[in-house]
Amino acid sequence: MMKANQKAKPHAPPRPLFSCGFFRRCTQSVLSPTSPHRKPTTTPSSSSSSSTSTSQSFTQWRFPHHADQTPSTVTLPPTPPPPPPLPVATTLQETFQIAELHLASVSQSDKLLALQLLERVVVPDPPSNPTCPPGLMRGLVSCLRSNNIVTAKYVTKILLALCLAEGNRQVAVEAGAARAVVETAAGLEISAVERALAALELMCTTAEGAAEVRGHAMTVPAMVAVMARLTGRGRENAISILAVVYGRGGVDGEEIAVAPAEEVARAVALALEGECTARGRRKGAHLLKTLEEYGRLDLSQNGS
Repeated sequence: MMKANQKAKPHAPPRPLFSCGFFRRCTQSVLSPTSPHRKPTTTPSSSSSSSTSTSQSFTQWRFPHHADQTPSTVTLPPTPPPPPPLPVATTLQETFQIAELHLASVSQSDKLLALQLLERVVVPDPPSNPTCPPGLMRGLVSCLRSNNIVTAKYVTKILLALCLAEGNRQVAVEAGAARAVVETAAGLEISAVERALAALELMCTTAEGAAEVRGHAMTVPAMVAVMARLTGRGRENAISILAVVYGRGGVDGEEIAVAPAEEVARAVALALEGECTARGRRKGAHLLKTLEEYGRLDLSQNGS
């Protein structure tokens, strides 16, 4: 039994629950029942600096700063200027010679310069003399067959202007212009095919041109195809060329490549219902009568 005069030993402070310094501080916080209630003393400067450093460290971690984020720009070389146009010669014959030399070149830019020169000289004032050299006409035909939209625009203008002179029509037929127009008409643009058919109709005024068109197996299918695309004068030209094919003005004994008359007549009648010139309607009506005669001839031959 404890003596009365024996003093009680003071209790030892409670042992912290955690040995870690961080959690030991939590156990001795203001909410701890064993520690007196003390207000935490914090200096504004230290708190501000602490929050600032924390914010900066978070920002630097979240959005890393790069010294240079602008993409490197690629400098393109400057586009070379187009070549200057060819000078206009003093005479038309010299202009033809210059253009012929450039059309014989393998460079597309040289050919384009020659076509631009001919357009400036020939198209505004179509010449009647001198006659176009055969080499120059062959160069134009070669450009027409190249299936180039820009080239075809120039060639059809020049070809039509040259064919306005009767002497150049024979040269064009001999250079293969009639066959080239028939074989490329379906792939030309509207304005280019209209000019090409006008030139072909002029070439058909020669016996050789008409025979070339009649003997080509693609003439009728090509004219029927473009006739549906064209209106006005272009449709009239297509009807005129079909009239040449089915006409009776050819040389005796020549081979004529014709399509079934009923199909062509149906296409012509459909074209006449749309936009067409008065001259084209007269030619179309005459062509329908001719096709009717061809149909009767085919029926009689099949019946016999």
